[in-house]
Amino acid sequence: MNELRSSERIINEVAQGTRSLDEAVDWFSSLQQGEQDSVLREIVLYSIQAHVTAEDGREGLARSGVKATMTPAVLILREPILQQMGKIAGLPPNEHLKAFRVLLSTFAVADTRRRETECRGACSHAWHNLS
Repeated sequence: MNELRSSERIINEVAQGTRSLDEAVDWFSSLQQGEQDSVLREIVLYSIQAHVTAEDGREGLARSGVKATMTPAVLILREPILQQMGKIAGLPPNEHLKAFRVLLSTFAVADTRRRETECRGACSHAWHNLS
């Protein structure tokens, strides 16, 4: 089995509750701008795989700690959700931390639902079996 990349591991640890969002924000903050861009796009791809919904976006925003008036927060509440997540991932660098919090929190909600339904009991996804 292939070893998970650090971004893959950290994103999924947050989704599974074994790493805090604040710890992930500290890690994300240490990355160069290009790496941050890549991580934001990576979260959107994972969200597609998790079949993210508008409800996940609302719940994710509530968990993110981002004020409802901030650009990523406003966008995550609009539909279609995947188009809005793409816009969030493309925000300028001064929005990256808020974008990361909103996208990762939304993915965590979607992925938790997926683990509890589609992947319950017989999951072979490496990122769902981190232990």
